[in-house]
Amino acid sequence: MGIKHKQRVNRNRKMESRAKISQEALASWQRNLTMVTEFFLIAFTEFPEWALPLFLLFLLIYLITLLGNSGMIVLIHIDRRLHTPMYFLLSHLSFMDICYSSVTVPQTMVVLLEHGAALSYMRCAAQFFLFTFFGSIDCYLLAIMSYDRYAAVCQPLLYAAIMTQKARLGFVVGAYVAGLFSALVRTTSAFTLTFCANNEIDFIFCDLPPLLKLTCGDSSIQEMVIIVFAIFVIPACMVVILVSYLFIIVAIMRIPSAGGRVKTFSTCASHLTAVSLFFGTLIFMYLRDNSGQSSKTDRVVSVFYTTVIPMLNPLIYSLRNKEVKEALWKILSRTKRS
Repeated sequence: MGIKHKQRVNRNRKMESRAKISQEALASWQRNLTMVTEFFLIAFTEFPEWALPLFLLFLLIYLITLLGNSGMIVLIHIDRRLHTPMYFLLSHLSFMDICYSSVTVPQTMVVLLEHGAALSYMRCAAQFFLFTFFGSIDCYLLAIMSYDRYAAVCQPLLYAAIMTQKARLGFVVGAYVAGLFSALVRTTSAFTLTFCANNEIDFIFCDLPPLLKLTCGDSSIQEMVIIVFAIFVIPACMVVILVSYLFIIVAIMRIPSAGGRVKTFSTCASHLTAVSLFFGTLIFMYLRDNSGQSSKTDRVVSVFYTTVIPMLNPLIYSLRNKEVKEALWKILSRTKRS
């Protein structure tokens, strides 16, 4: 009887121990699945001594971005020589760069000034939606501009018939609609993920790679949807750009004189530079395996494509474009006279 009693006691203790372990595991799992109500941006907070210099640098870049892109839009609007399909598309690209930069840069300055910033769940989702919306439109506009260059170089006699006012308006509206659809799908997919209790984002804004690092549970379906739509935006636009420039290069090589080839290529140089900078950073950021990647490297790249490129675009299109420089000098000389 004593042996059986001991066995029964040991069995009860094992069951109690297992139940306790199960309860602890359940409690831990529940803590991990605690609903995240806000995120905390902590980018660059490990360097408090650099907060003020970085804040001033971001402020300067942002002001140059606003001034440069706004100036480009005004210049295109008031100078009749710039009322062409290419500059019509460029004015929308400049507007997108203003919006694109305004979604992220002011938030980054707040993070630097306050050594971190809390964002509610809905505000983080809204920032992600707007960033994806404006970024997708940027991609589509650059692809449309490459088609415009193809039509101008390869089909010069039909260019006016191809890029009519109705056609270019249709292209821009299509870019806006496609950007809206892409942003809706990606935002819905990203924010139906389950986020763990850790809500710190070591990044300058709510972007996809750092958000995916906070997920727990099975997120394979949502990630697949996000990847599929990333393929429809970045690689699809790149295919249009590459095919357009392949035809352009073939057409340029057929020009007999070296001067003619240089002059024709110069009409595409600004756009090609902008495309290389923008898509190069996007490919590095979104079309690679993020596992084991340094968040510091990601932050530097994100600063480049969200802050630096929108500032550089008006400089690229003005310094390397004869028509823009002439229109700018015309306005400056008119201002001096008055």
